[in-house]
Amino acid sequence: MRQRLAIAQAMLGLPDLLILDEPTNGLDPPQIREMREVMIRYAAAGRTVIVSSHLLAEVEQSCTHLVVMDRGRLVQAGPVGEITGTGESLLVGHEGELNDALVDKVSALPGITSAVRTDAGLLVLVDGAAPARLLAELVRLEIPVTSFGPNRRLEDAFLTLIEGGSA
Repeated sequence: MRQRLAIAQAMLGLPDLLILDEPTNGLDPPQIREMREVMIRYAAAGRTVIVSSHLLAEVEQSCTHLVVMDRGRLVQAGPVGEITGTGESLLVGHEGELNDALVDKVSALPGITSAVRTDAGLLVLVDGAAPARLLAELVRLEIPVTSFGPNRRLEDAFLTLIEGGSA
């Protein structure tokens, strides 16, 4: 209740800049969802909301841009999709079931390490293949692609950035 009251108090007067530190701390799941929606609506009205949080899954769902810091040092800044989209695996959403022969053909493409069926779609591990070229090959193989993008969570990207920066 204190957390909700403090956030409501901070929003009084509708400031153009709202800075929140761990805004979902102490909230239960329905309240977390509500807080996320409040922050998104607040920002959609043309205001800026800055959130400091270690709950990366929550940040990924509610923020459009990130600043990754490590021990007071700027590591990377930019749109969430740009920061998470630099992984080595792509998730291909598709219609219907893909047979083993088709999955094997994708695995055998140049620049592809492997392709594996998952509940979310076809997980393709890339080793040098350009995403645009892979997509063209999937279409050539007549795979009914419904979605195509990086398969990396913000947590994975964050840990990669931090580990790379502290070496």
